[in-house]
Order: sequence, then structure tokens, then C-alpha cells
Amino acid sequence: MTNPALRARYMSTSVTTASPGQLLVMLYDRLVIDLTRAEEALLTGDRTAGSAQLLHAQDIIVELRSTLNVDVWEGGPGLAQLYDFLLRELIRANVRADAGVAASCRALVEPLRDAWRQAHALVQADAAVAAPAQVG
Repeated sequence: MTNPALRARYMSTSVTTASPGQLLVMLYDRLVIDLTRAEEALLTGDRTAGSAQLLHAQDIIVELRSTLNVDVWEGGPGLAQLYDFLLRELIRANVRADAGVAASCRALVEPLRDAWRQAHALVQADAAVAAPAQVG
């Protein structure tokens, strides 16, 4: 099996076996990567690559927004509004090939990604403490 094939298999397995918290962090990680790559591409004049990255970032935002249940958390409606804003901004960045808008979106997303990563780590730590010790 080739290196790209191994990577694809690893990524597929990682996604299919990930917990909801891990999936959320993975989406945010990829969103930051897409925004960084889009910004870099647009700064160098590569509109095609920048657009591809921005389109993928938009897909991630749409997925995050569509899976957000605003009724189970008081911050849900605000996060939904932020996702809507980010989607509009990413479309604007793509239409105008504006690296600055992509950078502004990344600046909004990175703290969210870090917060979700920290929340997931806390949940994992609490679960490890709460799990009964196995006697073997």
C-alpha cells in the first residue's frame, strides 16, 4: 500500500472511531488549516488554491452549523450566529480573493478551537477519573 493510501486509511479510521468531542476538535483543526492555506494562497496570488481552501472551510462551517443544537446550551444561539457570520465572511473572502478576510476568520476560529480542545480534554480527564478501576 502506498504512503497516500496508508494516510487515507488512517484518516478514515480516525474519523470513524472518534468520539463526538474528538470529531468537533478535528473539524476545527481542519478549519484553521483551510483558513491558513487560503490566506497563504491568496497572498501569493493563487486564487484557485485559495478558493478551494475557502470552499472547504465553508463546508466545515455548514456542517458545524447544521449539527449545532441551539436548544441544549444557552450559548448555542450565539454560536449559531457566529457560524452564520463566518459563512458570509468566507463567501466574501472567496468572491473578492481577500486574504485579510480569511485571516480575520481564522482569528475568530482559533480561540474557539482552543476552547473546544480544552473542554474535550476536561471531559476525557473526568471520564478517566470516574471510570472504575478494572481488576484483572
